[in-house]
Amino acid sequence: MIIKSLELTNFRNYNTLEIDFSDKVNILYGDNAQGKTNILEALCLCATTKSQKGSRDKEMIQLGKEEAHIRMYVVKGGVEHKLDMHLRKGKAKSAALDGVPVRKSSELYGMVHVISFSPEDLGIIKEGPAERRRMVDMELCQLDKIYLHGLIQYNRVLEQRNNLLKQISLNRRLADTLPVWDEQLAQYGAGIIKARQKFIRELNELVGEVHAVLSGGEKLSLRYEPSILPDDFLSCLAGDREREILQKSTLHGPHRDDISFYLGGNDIRKFGSQGQQRTSALSLKLAEIELVKKTVKDNPVLLLDDVLSELDRGRQKQLLDNIKEIQTVITCTGLEEFVKERFQSDRIYHIVQGKIG
Repeated sequence: MIIKSLELTNFRNYNTLEIDFSDKVNILYGDNAQGKTNILEALCLCATTKSQKGSRDKEMIQLGKEEAHIRMYVVKGGVEHKLDMHLRKGKAKSAALDGVPVRKSSELYGMVHVISFSPEDLGIIKEGPAERRRMVDMELCQLDKIYLHGLIQYNRVLEQRNNLLKQISLNRRLADTLPVWDEQLAQYGAGIIKARQKFIRELNELVGEVHAVLSGGEKLSLRYEPSILPDDFLSCLAGDREREILQKSTLHGPHRDDISFYLGGNDIRKFGSQGQQRTSALSLKLAEIELVKKTVKDNPVLLLDDVLSELDRGRQKQLLDNIKEIQTVITCTGLEEFVKERFQSDRIYHIVQGKIG
């Protein structure tokens, strides 16, 4: 599976853009704030319906415009497909596949598998648990449509249950309706927890070996830390009901889960050096690539957003050596010497003020 080309209209700082991609290495270079990352954002949006930066739809529409269009052409199994994404201010995004509107844009998940890697990802170990959950959810939603559906439903129920908890403080009799929401929350939440447990087990089988190569022998392991076990979901919600009503929030569930990273029995979030944390984050991304290959029997597309400048020469080489066989789009501020001399780049674009120079 490869991304063949991308077309943009009124997206971020692009009035219009048409860009073709090689099926190997593509480099977008230029000064900061020229629009390199915006191209990666458009690719990610078409593939996952979400911005890898967490931006809202209206923020991606060019200033002064009411709507934006993204069109991405991909080749999968030897067949070319066209993905359209339409962003409008004040309205939900719409999408189409090969000219046929899809009922929900989330139905495009899994058509294209992308893995995004940015300087922020290098800090995923020391950041808060929300970023680690987001990483797992982003990958699982691309790999498993059942998980995607369950996560959407869980978040919907969670929002409604939290709203009810706030209303109960004004009308205590509403507490009698909580068990209805508890049942739904436990049903969808249990499925999310089990899928995450399986995902971390499979990732663990790969990340230890990858990290041992990168670090010279240290073995990395991941531990999934659910805030609640599936079989205990309902009883825990019932037992903590008064505290939840007092705090007006759901205190248990996969929205509070975390992942820990261990080297030799030590939690590197607490005891690891910055170098160990960065190497572990790099190992995690490389293991993700291998897991996608193993699961879907195809290569993902890797989006490297100015991450090479954050790695030392040794880690740069380790990353680039591991991605030679997959389609990669790299952004950087300049054509560094190691890119010119050590790594074959198949297509290079100079981005200047929202245009290809």
